[in-house]
Amino acid sequence: MSTSPPPSGRHPASDVVPLSLCAREPHVPADRLVAEMVPPPRFDSVRFDTYVPDPRQPSQAEAVTVLTAFAAGLGGGAHASGSGGQGGPRRWFGRKPAEPAGPRGVYLDGGYGVGKTHLLASLWHATPAAPEVKAFGTFVELTNLVGALGFQQTVRTLGGHRLLCIDEFELDDPGDTVLVSTLLGKLVDAGVALAATSNTLPGKLGEGRFASVDFLREIQGLASRFRSLRIDGDDYRHRGLPEAPPPYSEEQVTKTAYATEGASLDDFPALLGHLATVHPSRYGALTEGLRAVCLTDVRAVPDQSTALRLVVLADRLYDREVPVLASGLPFDQLFSDDMLNGGYRKKYFRAISRLTALARDAKRLVAQ
Repeated sequence: MSTSPPPSGRHPASDVVPLSLCAREPHVPADRLVAEMVPPPRFDSVRFDTYVPDPRQPSQAEAVTVLTAFAAGLGGGAHASGSGGQGGPRRWFGRKPAEPAGPRGVYLDGGYGVGKTHLLASLWHATPAAPEVKAFGTFVELTNLVGALGFQQTVRTLGGHRLLCIDEFELDDPGDTVLVSTLLGKLVDAGVALAATSNTLPGKLGEGRFASVDFLREIQGLASRFRSLRIDGDDYRHRGLPEAPPPYSEEQVTKTAYATEGASLDDFPALLGHLATVHPSRYGALTEGLRAVCLTDVRAVPDQSTALRLVVLADRLYDREVPVLASGLPFDQLFSDDMLNGGYRKKYFRAISRLTALARDAKRLVAQ
């Protein structure tokens, strides 16, 4: 069903005209991609002391201890003054800093919602270095950066950094595996410390997706660069919280969109079609400034390519804490059984978890 506004462009008894994601065509220059490699707004204020370990899960408290020490150990070295950042001059001649004992990276492995991103962002904040020599981004954002800058320029730009944090490290393509493995090797050689999160142990990345000897060899080489920290626990988004609200009627969703300043209103199938025309690296810009996303006629996602684009959009909305109000199918019915049992199942379950959390947040907006 169409969600087009009345001919006047306004909903009856409303002075608000909703925005439309389908009408947005953001363009993001490459230098902005680098500047925006910081923890997302949702994690601006997180710190190690705001992470509350589950007393039933000792691995959570252990992770805080290990990461606190890891951050403290990054207080010196060649990049302390920020030289070399953004492709600037490097100290090529002079004493090479002593290599730290053990792997040059930490890898946080655990299920959905155990606070891995909270801990990764806390590490970024705790590392004693200027923001311009610390980088934080998702795996997708990192590969997009290479695409925008080129491999060598990415190495020069990030090689002057003290720390690179990579969230949701999932290798879904053999080409990306080789690319990122090579990139991280170059960065480690340049003295950059690495930290990453994933739902899969480093040595098991890609398992069940590809049967390539070369692919598995690349994975094992990458795994050796990290110390793995297993973080056990339940998804905090479901701990003690009510069940996700059922979908609302189209009338409720539309009425709420017209009653909420800064809300968008889109037909779900039309939005899925629009996402195919926008590069995923621009989904953050696509959602910029939104206070709520209102969707009508939510349906099952028709194919895997569309589903993966929706996963990226869900991540960007979750990062920015944008509530999502919807009519149609509930979010746990977005993906088919084949998708949920396939190689990308971790991505789809994460998207369901995050959209469910945002649907709870939207309850306060519902116009009665």
